[in-house]
Amino acid sequence: MTQPPTGPQTSGERDPFAQTGSAASTPAGAPAPIALPDSVAGELLFRLAPTSWLPFFQLARLDRPIGWWLLFLPCAWSSALASLYQGGPLHGRDLVLFFIGAVVMRGAGSTYNDIVDRHIDAKVERTKWRPLASGRVDLGAAKVFLIAQCLVGLAVLLCFNTFTIFIGCGSLAVVGLYPFVKRISSLPQAVLGAAFAWGALVGWAAALGSLALPPLLLYLGAVFWTIGYDTIYALQDIEDDVIAGIGSTARFFGGRIRLGVGWLYTIAVVSIAAAVLAAEAGGLAKVGVILFALHLAWQTTRINPADGTLALRLFRSNRDAGLLLLAGFAAEILLVGK
Repeated sequence: MTQPPTGPQTSGERDPFAQTGSAASTPAGAPAPIALPDSVAGELLFRLAPTSWLPFFQLARLDRPIGWWLLFLPCAWSSALASLYQGGPLHGRDLVLFFIGAVVMRGAGSTYNDIVDRHIDAKVERTKWRPLASGRVDLGAAKVFLIAQCLVGLAVLLCFNTFTIFIGCGSLAVVGLYPFVKRISSLPQAVLGAAFAWGALVGWAAALGSLALPPLLLYLGAVFWTIGYDTIYALQDIEDDVIAGIGSTARFFGGRIRLGVGWLYTIAVVSIAAAVLAAEAGGLAKVGVILFALHLAWQTTRINPADGTLALRLFRSNRDAGLLLLAGFAAEILLVGK
C-alpha cells in the first residue's frame, strides 16, 4: 500500500502539525495527511483554524504563500513603474488592493484548477492528497467556495477605474484555459505565464487609466519569468506527468532543462530592462534589474533535474528575485524621484 506523505519536505523533519487526522482516505485506505507534501511547515493560520476549515484553506493554497507572492509581484512592479514614469510616490492604496486580490484570486484559480484536475491529481504522487482528489471536499462545496472567492475578487476589482476593471476581467479567459492546455500541449506553462503575469498590465492601468509600451514590455518579461520558474517547479512531477499524459516545459526541454530555463530567464530580463528604459527610470531601478538578473542566473546554474526538493526551493526563491526588482523600483521612487 502506498504510504502518505509525512509533511513538508523543506526541513527534512516531520512537522508536528502534519499529523494524519482526517477521517477521509484515499481509495487505497490510507488516511490523508493534513499537511500536503509541498506546503510550508507550521503555518499559524492552519494551527489556529478549526479542522473542518483546513481542506478549504488547502484548496485556496493558503498553506503555500509563494503562489500569491508570484501573482502580486507583477502588479507591484507595474504600479511602481507607473510611479517612476509619473515622477510621483508609490500608489499605496493600489498595492494593498493588489495584495488582497492576489491572495483571493490565487485561491480562486487554484480551486478552479483542482475542480477540473481532480481525477488527474489522484494519479500524481505530489497532488493525490489534495482535498478534492482525496475526497475530503465534495465537488458542490468546492464550487460554492470558488464562487465566494470570485465575489471577493470582484469587490477588489471594482475599487479601480473602468479601464482597469475591463483589463482585470480579461484575465479570466486565460485562467479558464490553463487546466485544459496541459492535456493537449507540452507548453501549458506559457498559458500559466500569461495568467500570472497579468498584473503587469493591471498595475499600470490602475495608475494611469491606459496602457503604454512600458507595461507591455513588463508583461512580456513577467510571462517569460513565470514560464521559467514554473518549468523548474514542474521538475517535481516529470515521472507522474508521463504516466498521466500531462505535458510540461520540463518534459519538453528534457536534458536541456538548464539551457531552456536560461533562455526563458534571459528573455524575461531583457524585456523588463527594456520596460525600465522605456519608462525612463533611473539608476536604482536599473540596479534592481541587475540584482533580479543575477538571482535568475544563480537559479539556472543550480538546476538539477533529479532533485525535486531543490526544484521546489529554487521555485520558491523567485519571491526573493521579484522583491529585489521591486526594491530597486521603490528605492528609486523614495530616495531619488524625478
